[in-house]
Amino acid sequence: MSTYPGRKVSVILKGQAKDEFEKLSETTKRQEKEGKETSDEMALLRSIRHKADALKLNPTYGEKIARKLIPDNIAVSNLFKVNLANYWRMLYTLQGNKSEVVVFVLWIVDHPTYDKMFGYAKR
Repeated sequence: MSTYPGRKVSVILKGQAKDEFEKLSETTKRQEKEGKETSDEMALLRSIRHKADALKLNPTYGEKIARKLIPDNIAVSNLFKVNLANYWRMLYTLQGNKSEVVVFVLWIVDHPTYDKMFGYAKR
């Protein structure tokens, strides 16, 4: 059940997120041909698909990042984070109108890359 009744919800991968998803898809296809039944890449791809399905039902499923914490080089007015398998992160923004909500997934990154994007220092 959508939290946005009467509005269509779409999930679209853009830029780096689309590239990362395609790379993971190719890697897992190759691994399956090699007979692998499980891998970190397979787990991550399943996690991305699962979270995309959750976002179709509830676009605000992820943790909202406070506007003041959004890095200056990320030109969006709203940003959400979803935790994925193996400590990866999926970052997305929402756009919409009265009839449609679009979830634009912008980044799918590992934890160190996420930390670097937001200026978090290693402990």
